[in-house]
Amino acid sequence: MTQIYLIDKSTFQQYQDISVNIKPERLNAFIKKAQDLDLKPLLGRNLFNSLMSHFDEAGILKPETPQHYKDLLNGAEYLDDKGNIVLYEGIIPALVYFTFARFIENDAVHYTPTGPVIKNQDVGQALATSEIMKLVQQQRSIANAYANDIERFLDDHKEHFAQWQMSNKSRIARQPGPRIRAVDRTRYNYPLTGSTPELYYPITEFLN
Repeated sequence: MTQIYLIDKSTFQQYQDISVNIKPERLNAFIKKAQDLDLKPLLGRNLFNSLMSHFDEAGILKPETPQHYKDLLNGAEYLDDKGNIVLYEGIIPALVYFTFARFIENDAVHYTPTGPVIKNQDVGQALATSEIMKLVQQQRSIANAYANDIERFLDDHKEHFAQWQMSNKSRIARQPGPRIRAVDRTRYNYPLTGSTPELYYPITEFLN
């Protein structure tokens, strides 16, 4: 099956400055991860696969693609149910910033035969890990803002996207910073009252 990339190196020029020396195939690796690990959970597998089915093997949107799929991808101006004008910019900006966040995070590390190391710069000074992670979170925050717009567009056009459902789990999973992932029943902290055995519900796992 031919791999379809919704964006390429030239797309970034509209949003971010990246080095001309970055090889397209290297950037494509991060685009694929952003499509599979950020965009697919956002849209849901069925809607994601439906969207991708409208591209030919050259990665070009087919002429017969329904207009609502074109609008989902490229953006549109429309009126919401309250008569407000909505300027929706499409999937592309979110995918660019999701990709850029992954690129920044991974490009700071160089894998050697003896293990991963932080890259040294011939010109200039390499950023500290904390500064790199701050940049990653900034890019993800921008991506998440565009992702919220995608969700709003889908919600405003539910009649055209029966495969899509709002997923609070997906929304929480893509937020930057620490977040609760699970709560276990163990014998600490908060007891339940009544005749049932004591059950306790502490926070047990965090993600950075």
